[in-house]
Amino acid sequence: MADCSTLGTAQSFLVDSSIYDSRIVETTKDPAFLGMACEDGEDILPNVETRIVLVGEASRNEALVKALQAVTVMEVPVVKIREGEAGPEEKMMIKSVVNMDISMPFVMTDHVREFGDGENADVETVFVLPDFNSPDYNYLYKRDNRIVGPPLVLHCAAKEEPLQFSCRPLYCTTMLNLTLCFTGFRNKEEMKKLVNLVHHMGGTIRKDFSTKVTHLIAYSTRGEKYRLAVCMGTPILTPVWIQKAWERRDDVDFHANEEEFRAEFKVPPFQDCVLSFWGFSEEEKANMEERTLKHGGRYLEVGDGSCTHLVVEDNLVMDVPVCSSQKLFVVKQEWFWGSIQMDARAGESMYLYEKTDSPAMKKAVSLLSLTTPTSNRKRRRLRDTLAQLTKETEISPFPPPRKRPSAEHSLSIGSLLDISNTPESCKALTESSKASRSSAAAAAKQSARWQVSKELYQTESNYVDILSTVLQLFKHPLEKEGQVGGPILAQEEIKTIFGSIPEIHDVHVRIKNDLEELLTDWSESRSVGNVFLKYSRELVKAYPPFVNFFEMSKETIVRCEKQKPRFHAFLKINQAKPECGRQTLAELLIRPVQRLPSVALLLSDIKKHTSDDNPDKMTLESAIESLKEVMTHINEDKRKTEGQKLIFDVVYEVDCCPANLLSSHRNLVQRVETIALGDQPCDRGENVTLFLFSDCLEIARKRHKVINTFKSPLGQTRPPAPLKHVALMPLSQIRRVLDLQDTEECVNAFALVVRPPTEQENLLFSFQLLGEETVKSAWLRLLCRHVANTICRADSEDLIQCTDPDSLQVSTKDMDSTLSKASRAIKKTSKKVTRAFSFTKTPKRVIQRAFMASSTPEDKRLSRDSRTVSSSTLAAHHSPSMVNLPSVFERKYHTFSRSTTHLL
Repeated sequence: MADCSTLGTAQSFLVDSSIYDSRIVETTKDPAFLGMACEDGEDILPNVETRIVLVGEASRNEALVKALQAVTVMEVPVVKIREGEAGPEEKMMIKSVVNMDISMPFVMTDHVREFGDGENADVETVFVLPDFNSPDYNYLYKRDNRIVGPPLVLHCAAKEEPLQFSCRPLYCTTMLNLTLCFTGFRNKEEMKKLVNLVHHMGGTIRKDFSTKVTHLIAYSTRGEKYRLAVCMGTPILTPVWIQKAWERRDDVDFHANEEEFRAEFKVPPFQDCVLSFWGFSEEEKANMEERTLKHGGRYLEVGDGSCTHLVVEDNLVMDVPVCSSQKLFVVKQEWFWGSIQMDARAGESMYLYEKTDSPAMKKAVSLLSLTTPTSNRKRRRLRDTLAQLTKETEISPFPPPRKRPSAEHSLSIGSLLDISNTPESCKALTESSKASRSSAAAAAKQSARWQVSKELYQTESNYVDILSTVLQLFKHPLEKEGQVGGPILAQEEIKTIFGSIPEIHDVHVRIKNDLEELLTDWSESRSVGNVFLKYSRELVKAYPPFVNFFEMSKETIVRCEKQKPRFHAFLKINQAKPECGRQTLAELLIRPVQRLPSVALLLSDIKKHTSDDNPDKMTLESAIESLKEVMTHINEDKRKTEGQKLIFDVVYEVDCCPANLLSSHRNLVQRVETIALGDQPCDRGENVTLFLFSDCLEIARKRHKVINTFKSPLGQTRPPAPLKHVALMPLSQIRRVLDLQDTEECVNAFALVVRPPTEQENLLFSFQLLGEETVKSAWLRLLCRHVANTICRADSEDLIQCTDPDSLQVSTKDMDSTLSKASRAIKKTSKKVTRAFSFTKTPKRVIQRAFMASSTPEDKRLSRDSRTVSSSTLAAHHSPSMVNLPSVFERKYHTFSRSTTHLL
């Protein structure tokens, strides 16, 4: 039995569990209470007997009986009565829970009335009851007996923990360490039942919401508790969560707070909301209505009296219809998308729609709506209006540039970074310069070289602002920890979308600062080219990783927007902000792809307006060349990346494709569709796809039968591969490429003379090209060129040999005839039968070994002779795959025979 502690003169009694509530028990398990003795060395706790009683079916549960043998300690509530400072008249109670050894063997009974009087203070009895709805339970509960369920005993035995104490009947630990708060309930009886279930599963209840609450059980999305839970990131769940957790109460390994289980019972953001939409296009309205239903709400037409929210397209709508309902919230569309992003209903007060009337804007619109002005007065008014509208966006401290001539178009490298894709340069008109300057200084600053340099600075400033917008509005919020509703995207997806944007932003901020310093203290001798030469290495490091994977970035955005509603809502909110200029994230991310060609054009224009004796002329040429090198480097890396992606596509398209096809030095050259004309490498008449790589040839045939689709653990279904791998042949094994002349019986055909290292003789692979898009002569020259490169030969044309198809007995006649199709079907069936027998009978090689072991030397010789005769006999028969090549194609010790031809 456990020891106790006391301060001064003290007494200790066994506690009646009725004086406890769950919060006291939770906070008064004090370890310091244990293991201490009184001043006289005697234990002040009375001798309390502890025992466990198995009731009814629990006594016949073998697993439970076995588990009880491992439970030797139980928690027992105690109260210490201590004298206060005023003396014996003042008493203080200290409540706690101590561990005590179970001193008596467990008892089995079907009659709880023999033990359940609940008034014996010398015995601490725990009743194990399998049914908390039985008469035995009611009898024991009314008499304040301590009741537990079998799962609790099994849990304590598995964890080697003392039998837990609770002031209420405790069936299991499904909600152990969870604190719940309720809101929105009107039916008190329903709430009472739910509270009892929570207590039976080890959870606690709090009336008021606080930081100690782990879960909010809500019937609606209204009220202060709901708002606090949203702000604090507390899970908000429906009452069904408690009921479903109780249904799994007998599962010892289950806990109600498991993420996968809990996610099914989240309160949707639009629960109890009826929405209507105003000012949206039909397509956008349909999209928002669909998402309203998906997130627990309903929608009605504008003007319906039962609507709770009117969602307004605040960027376009100037007025909203008059609604008689006083409870209707008229909110901006940001409220709608914000609720989906948070996965919780956002507060309406921050998003209330307010009608805005701007007299200045109305005046500007009226002026802009004029036709072509016919007087200087109208032109001046229009110019002033444009200056007023662009005043807020003018970020440059310098006078506006003049309109420069069109840029040179000589710089082109024919790629994704084509100069024709560059964005329009920023041209803004502002009021005339207010500061008075000397005529010489004004003339110097208004030179063409200065004007173009200023335009370069303005476009650089705009570009930096766009990159800052991408980082501040999109990347950083997605990476922020503690997001309401959890992370919107995984870190891998964020990295794929934004790539090296931070590095690109950093280098261009420094370029912008250098250009600003240069223009502030301008002179014609100042070097603009040095600014970009200075950062050429940083540009080479920053741009290729982003540009090369830009297409993957766009694909990730599209995929995540479709699959993740919160990300879709996040984009809707931020893309509607003025900083984005109503551009999508993908449209903003394309700017780095276009920036370097734009800079190259502006530097070329500056060079054009730079005198020959200016030292910056040569520096500008070097800067332009450095940008060309960066773009060439990007294009080369991009081609390699796209080539690797094509190889991955082949691997996914061809079933059982060898893994060694993936190689950093290999790239896909061409793909051709053919029909096999012989028995090698596929049966005659089969559709064969040839993938020519830089150093090998992948041969794949069309699948005979489509198998079931592959389903990943995430539930995503991948379609079956349409092709089946046949052979991966190095180009060095191709000895000759035969261009078969077109005849009446052979059209558009070619053949390959192949010598695999495992064969003693040459093999002949013959094919017919399909489709008109592949020109045979061009295809054969391309194939020979790569074969020559592989074997280090300069005479690639010598590998091609024109020959008569009749000499090789190759024909394309009757390839699609009924007889030919039937023949192919018979061959496939015979192969299946052969495979079936091979699985049911003794392997052929085993029988051959047995015969060889028992045969005489003479028998072995006869056997070899018979095999030789058989081979020669077969070789004598005419077949497209059994041919005798003319001497011009034969090599010493090399002949064709059917007996040595098989798949690579």
